[in-house]
Amino acid sequence: MIDETNMTDEPEDIATEADVPEPADERLESLEKQLEEANGKALYAAAELQNARRRMDKELADTRAFATTGFARDMLSVKDHLERAVGHVPAGAREGEMKGFIEGIEATLRELDSVLTRNGVERIAAKGLPLDPHKHQAMIEIATDGAEPGTIVEEMQAGYEMKGRLLRPALVGVAKAG
Repeated sequence: MIDETNMTDEPEDIATEADVPEPADERLESLEKQLEEANGKALYAAAELQNARRRMDKELADTRAFATTGFARDMLSVKDHLERAVGHVPAGAREGEMKGFIEGIEATLRELDSVLTRNGVERIAAKGLPLDPHKHQAMIEIATDGAEPGTIVEEMQAGYEMKGRLLRPALVGVAKAG
């Protein structure tokens, strides 16, 4: 006769692969692989953080360097007006009663030039150079035999850049074939 009291659907304590402990070498390899992956992720995160800091530092430096760009552009129009005023002084006025007034305008213009230079604003060279569309804006073509086509022969308005960044292009006349 069969004893049915001990018969169940569940097997008795049969060991499965999951219950068998891993050999120490396999466990060690697994842990080393996990450690290597974690170190790789940490290095990647550190590199990303360093790149973000560099980008932020560059943006901050650019912001500081070019914060006065709008103000510098506005001051260029003041400089243009002072240069026009000095350029229209009649020859005899420098000796007469207007001498002090004219000298004052010239001194103001020199001081303005000095302030602009100290703040990184530089005039763009134009006359006699080939047209550079990044720095010059051609306004007219002038027929001439004395210059190669594409060469700047007249500067109508000076161009300026600030620390290598264009504030305004030079307005120029360019030679064309005669």
